[in-house]
Amino acid sequence: MTVNQILSKKGKEVYSVLPTITVYEALVTMSEKNIGAILVVEDNILKGILSERDYARKIALKAKSSKKSFVHEIMAENVITVKPSDNLEYCMELMYTKKIRHLPVLENETIIGIVSIGDVVKSIMDVQKETIQYLDSYISGRKT
Repeated sequence: MTVNQILSKKGKEVYSVLPTITVYEALVTMSEKNIGAILVVEDNILKGILSERDYARKIALKAKSSKKSFVHEIMAENVITVKPSDNLEYCMELMYTKKIRHLPVLENETIIGIVSIGDVVKSIMDVQKETIQYLDSYISGRKT
């Protein structure tokens, strides 16, 4: 299964914020959209990604104010991305080795979606269910 197949099932909606807004404003957007990370985009260019983990480690634990800190101050830069043609195994490997939970999907430098660890795990489970059903059907067919 490819990233494009995951996006075709889950949708390609992407939420983003500007690097110049406050962390608090970004958190409000993340809460409203019920997402754990948000892309940081300026002039249609991916500048970074901000996650709940970034907030917890770089604001909350350091007793900083989310209303006085800006997204560009705590966002992760040099974002690891994938292409629509990349497969699930590649995504899992990236997420595991880089210890990340979200992969923006770029096609010709244009953001076309985002894939989370949950999306990848669900897709792997779906593939495994299909395989089990096929094998069960095959075995049942041979017995009769």
